[in-house]
Amino acid sequence: MTRILEAIQAGQSQAAEELLPLVYEELRRLAAARLAQERPGQTLQPTALVHEAWLRVSAQTGARWQNREQFYAVAAETMRRILVDRARADSRANTGDTLNAWTWMPWSRRFPATTSGTRGP
Repeated sequence: MTRILEAIQAGQSQAAEELLPLVYEELRRLAAARLAQERPGQTLQPTALVHEAWLRVSAQTGARWQNREQFYAVAAETMRRILVDRARADSRANTGDTLNAWTWMPWSRRFPATTSGTRGP
């Protein structure tokens, strides 16, 4: 596995394809353990969490993997961040927090032009 991690660092794109089958079962075990700590009713499955974490970890540019322990630690932290992001999104949806939607809406959509051609309230 260390050889494959070094190949990934060297920019060999096929190395990532070799790595996934070697680490998949361990990543799935980590995902299941993370999800077991979540609140009841969690709809995310371990397989989906592994896939999302893999996409994020494999997309990291400039990562320097020293060994398998570091790789798994980064993957576990990535899974934790995914779960935190989902929990925050669920919390916003449950509380009806629409502030972010309002904040990021383009100015022209917030205050359409009036018949006199001016904008704003």
